[in-house]
Amino acid sequence: MEIVHPWSRATPEGAAVAAGYLTIKNHGADADRLVSATAEIAALTQVHEMAIDDKGIMTMQELADGLTIPAGGEVTLKPGSYHIMFMKLKEPAKEGQSFKGTLTFEKAGTVDVEYAVEAMGGQSMDKDSMKMGGGHDNNGN
Repeated sequence: MEIVHPWSRATPEGAAVAAGYLTIKNHGADADRLVSATAEIAALTQVHEMAIDDKGIMTMQELADGLTIPAGGEVTLKPGSYHIMFMKLKEPAKEGQSFKGTLTFEKAGTVDVEYAVEAMGGQSMDKDSMKMGGGHDNNGN
């Protein structure tokens, strides 16, 4: 597995959640699955998917069975799509700094990653153009 440009957005003081983004390239002959993740800044970390339902409402949910990375292929985790959700933040993500974490794959095992923290509004979605539902306000409780 090759992990390309792991990053997160800066968070304001007191924020409870953040998200991680990256591209996973599977150079192997077999598909693999991202089954879990960790981050030193979060007490709880999950692999999530965002999607727009048939009513035009954006929903977010944990991928309980993990995220499949096809053999010889790649999957990009990005705003508005798949992402790593960092919940119950222990500290804010500060622009210009980085934090460590891991990605665990069903076959490839655990890979260390370091997320670069970029600007708070970097690559953000236009929140006025969509309604949000199924958010992360429960922080896994």
